[in-house]
Amino acid sequence: MSPELPDRVLAIDAGTTGMSALLVDRQGTITGLGYQEFPQHFPEEGWVEHDLGQIWAATLSAVESVLHNHQSQYGAAPNIVSVGITNQRETVCLWDRETLGSPRRAIVWQDRRTADLCATMKAQGLEPKVSQLTGLRLDPYFSATKLVWIRENEPHIWDQVESGRIAIGTIDSYLIARMTRGLEHITDHTNASRTLLYDIHTGTWSEELAELFGINLGALPTIVSSSGVVAHTDPDAFLGISAPIAGIAGDQQAALVGHAGLDAGNAKCTYGTGSFLLMNTGSQIVHSQAGLLTTVALEVDGKRTFALEGAVFVTGAAVQWLRDGLQIIDSAAEVEELAASVPDSGGVVFVPALTGLGAPDWDPHARGTIIGITRGTTRAHIARATLEAIACEVKDVVDIMIAEGSHPLPFLAIDGGAAANDLLCQMQADFIERPVRRLAQLQTTGLGAAYLAGVGVGFWQNWSEVKNLMRAMYEFTPLVDRTPEHATWRKGVQRSLNWAE
Repeated sequence: MSPELPDRVLAIDAGTTGMSALLVDRQGTITGLGYQEFPQHFPEEGWVEHDLGQIWAATLSAVESVLHNHQSQYGAAPNIVSVGITNQRETVCLWDRETLGSPRRAIVWQDRRTADLCATMKAQGLEPKVSQLTGLRLDPYFSATKLVWIRENEPHIWDQVESGRIAIGTIDSYLIARMTRGLEHITDHTNASRTLLYDIHTGTWSEELAELFGINLGALPTIVSSSGVVAHTDPDAFLGISAPIAGIAGDQQAALVGHAGLDAGNAKCTYGTGSFLLMNTGSQIVHSQAGLLTTVALEVDGKRTFALEGAVFVTGAAVQWLRDGLQIIDSAAEVEELAASVPDSGGVVFVPALTGLGAPDWDPHARGTIIGITRGTTRAHIARATLEAIACEVKDVVDIMIAEGSHPLPFLAIDGGAAANDLLCQMQADFIERPVRRLAQLQTTGLGAAYLAGVGVGFWQNWSEVKNLMRAMYEFTPLVDRTPEHATWRKGVQRSLNWAE
């Protein structure tokens, strides 16, 4: 008689630079982790693209790795009870409904090629209406203007979209199409709410917005719940795995779930390629007057929860630039030791507007700026200025959230790779003048996808059970008044604005 296989939820975290696969048990413990990077493509200045075939190959590699490691460590293959997916948002994917091949590379959320189109639409007075319907802004960050660019510049591809041969979706939709061998074309409300084509008030695709951008709604995926069985994997297409897909969420919303930030007033910051802050506003749709976004935090059983979001485009990517561009560090982890080797930045201010600025300034024409360099400036000062920049960018958003969110912020929950940097965490607490709490497990985004998928099949009975899974955390409390440094930082931001216009 064969031994009973351990039950696990499989979560796939489709990031901007790599794919992670996690196995999670009933105690909320990650019992296996696989990871595979995939290439970034930069065909022109300001353009960022991903090859969907490489993303799918990286997905299979990460999942295969975690299954193999689990078999080796525990002596048995896991029984996958459900699959959860979380993904980089706003990235536009096109694929053939029959072959699942893609006619072009995906246009990534970081891509700035539609900056002039957004400026033209703003000049036409269209942004107030778009913002009212979507909670978003006319910015290259979002999906719809990327689709307009494809329609206007690649008509041979767009003709196939119009004919119904080519499907449109975000990364979650593409992965589900591959996992189901093309049977399903779906997305969830959190991802749909990032496209500029979703009416945040009705929870549906907007015919008015589709007409404005010239998008055929028939090419878009069906919108489904964030938690609950919505599809089933095909074992012949997905490494022999036959399991329900029961959790879908954009990466930032999944991270909020990973912190159990399910109540109004809960807020989190994820330090990844960029930094993204979400504050749960419950059933209330809050339209920001100061540069934040309104988005869907979660949709379960027909009930939508909303959030205010601040999207900072470059934070962890700035550390990568120190490594790969300036080559002043050999690994991202070295930045903490280097920055700690000096007591301050020596007057250096770094504004990492490497792909423009997101919240709250929203300037696609801003460019990276380093100010205050003297003969005494060293690479350590630049490293410390980079960490200060990350903390200042987050502070700018936190201040607005506190003012507009109508909820107190007793602490900020954090996750993501840079959350392992103690110096950055302490700076962050100092700048926002509030405690910063770091969970024991930093894979919060993947855990959020696992929780959605687990609750969706009854692996965990309810969200109260999920909250009880939270591990012990470390809290950083404010120690130093950083008000002068932040004021200097804002002066640097002003000098970076409109540089490439």
